[in-house]
Amino acid sequence: METLKIIKIGGNIIDDDKALNDFLAGFATLPGPKLLVHGGGKLATKLADKMKVEVKMTNGRRITDADTLDIITMVYAGKINKNIVAKLQALNCNSIGFSGADGNSIVSVKRPVKEVDFGFVGDIEKVNTKTLNVLLNNQVTPVFCAITHNGKGQLFNTNADTIASELAIGFANQYKTELYYFFEKKGVLKDLNDDNSVIENINTKSYKKFIDEGIIADGMLPKLNNCFHAIENKVSKVCIGNPTMLFQTNSKFTTIEK
Repeated sequence: METLKIIKIGGNIIDDDKALNDFLAGFATLPGPKLLVHGGGKLATKLADKMKVEVKMTNGRRITDADTLDIITMVYAGKINKNIVAKLQALNCNSIGFSGADGNSIVSVKRPVKEVDFGFVGDIEKVNTKTLNVLLNNQVTPVFCAITHNGKGQLFNTNADTIASELAIGFANQYKTELYYFFEKKGVLKDLNDDNSVIENINTKSYKKFIDEGIIADGMLPKLNNCFHAIENKVSKVCIGNPTMLFQTNSKFTTIEK
């Protein structure tokens, strides 16, 4: 079975031109089928400020009202996505930009209102790989932004980590899928003040222990929940760290295991 690499990059790479260019130069050279998922970085917040649209957050998560959804669509599916696609074309990596609405590839439902109404935020219900497979089979690389749809004309802001995880699961019956989450650290750290304190392997048992000890907390929790969700649904490999894990031998990073 052929290996498909699904790589998610976060705002720390998107917001830094040099980091983005360096990453894309490496990504373009990766052999075999691959798929890129990107977050939104700080550009949406900057544009919201310029347009005098209030940015509302709760526990680090964005509330997406109608005006915010317009801005996110412009920035994520427009400026950031097309900028990445153009850079990849310059690196001879034929690619095409995607939201979940394109090719009906990712269908979501509006997140139900509980303690918080997140607005136009989507929870993924279904991944359709048919159109994406046609592209991958013709050496075209899909580049996904963090937007999905409900099949009824409504777009949704959707967590990019979750999009990467669900895509990896969606392809797991056709490929040996490997999922990579890239961010600024070398991996999940035992000590946040020590960049070299990388936890190289985390399994279900040790994950619970690290949570109980407060070593894994806050924003790392949903990321790791996505990792374990993928591993439990036929994804062959999940890794967290910075881009050196794919492009340099002997680099340290975190591997998630059952």
